[in-house]
Amino acid sequence: MPARLIEHISKNIQISQSEIELLLSKVMVKSVKKKELLLKAGEVCNNQNFILKGCARNYIINEKGVEQTLQFGIENWWITDYMSFSTQKPSHFYIQAIENSEIVSISKTNLDELYAAIPQLERYFRIVLQKSFAASQMRIMFLFTMSAEERYHHFNNVVPEFIQRVPQYMIASYLDFSAEFLSKIRAGKV
Repeated sequence: MPARLIEHISKNIQISQSEIELLLSKVMVKSVKKKELLLKAGEVCNNQNFILKGCARNYIINEKGVEQTLQFGIENWWITDYMSFSTQKPSHFYIQAIENSEIVSISKTNLDELYAAIPQLERYFRIVLQKSFAASQMRIMFLFTMSAEERYHHFNNVVPEFIQRVPQYMIASYLDFSAEFLSKIRAGKV
């Protein structure tokens, strides 16, 4: 049973045992191997994904064929393409497991049914979306206002667990510089 998901939801809303049972009947727990894609650009994002165990990322491939990481997710975080999920139009993004992971997925159809049956679940997902949007705004601000070295040190201070879990080239692309530049920062040569 995805106890972590229920615990996460219960921190934000009141949910009864019968509602928990209904929720659990509408989700799917799956194992995802390292490097496996949960979503490819061009596909419609039909699931919201909660990470029980592991690490994932959301990225694009730019016009030069270079991967640009936009978001990371670890245990107790949601990762999805909200635009594709809500509009049911093809995604521009890839979502990939960085480690072997355990994911809880909720399909759009099942989530819409859960919203009707458990109205306070909409409040929970609004809170999740607000936090995600706020984090995205802060990331954009950091990209515009901090030097590359400052971004790395800030990232390392705020989420140090990523430094050990995520390949350097992914961290570099998330922070918007090259892996070579990241090596120089880490070596103190900047």
